[in-house]
Amino acid sequence: MFVLTLTQRVADASRPDPAMDHELCRRLRDVPARAPFQPTAPGEVRGLTEDAHAAVAAAMIAVREDRYAVGIGVGDVFLTRVDHEDGRVAVTAEGPGMSHGHLAAQPGRDTERAAVRVSAADATAAEQAQAVLKLVGRIVSERSDAEWRVVDLLVAGARGQQKTVAQQLGITPQAVSKAVVRSLWNEEWQARPAAATLLRLCE
Repeated sequence: MFVLTLTQRVADASRPDPAMDHELCRRLRDVPARAPFQPTAPGEVRGLTEDAHAAVAAAMIAVREDRYAVGIGVGDVFLTRVDHEDGRVAVTAEGPGMSHGHLAAQPGRDTERAAVRVSAADATAAEQAQAVLKLVGRIVSERSDAEWRVVDLLVAGARGQQKTVAQQLGITPQAVSKAVVRSLWNEEWQARPAAATLLRLCE
């Protein structure tokens, strides 16, 4: 299991923005999750997934614009459903995956670009996964708004879409092609499977 804790990177850590957390959860709602992403504290969003590719996708959504630090804990997690008398249903999570999730979410990354930390029983595997995720995250976190306008309309693996994107944006196909090259969009999507493979090795 992959336990992701996403923590706001704001100038005043004592005043996180709840609207940012809700917007992040909205962006993450299509990511396959065993426990959906939701705010767990002011300035903090957490979710659990069994899919390494989903963990990478969630991390890249969170590091966009460098707004969140990402902690990924890897290990077994045991979920227990709790039914309350008033009809509410809660789920408790325990196990080494949660412990590593808490370790990965510890503060101390305020000066890093694309702040990503991975914690697992296999510390070497965690360091390797973390290194690749930070590199891919750096690509994502440093894109300009103009580049995002282009790549947000692209679908990884689809061919012949740049002309369509150009028509949608009212720009030339050459401008789209230049934005794709500058944004390292292809390199990001080529590296994501490697990051997912390294995360799986942490298990």
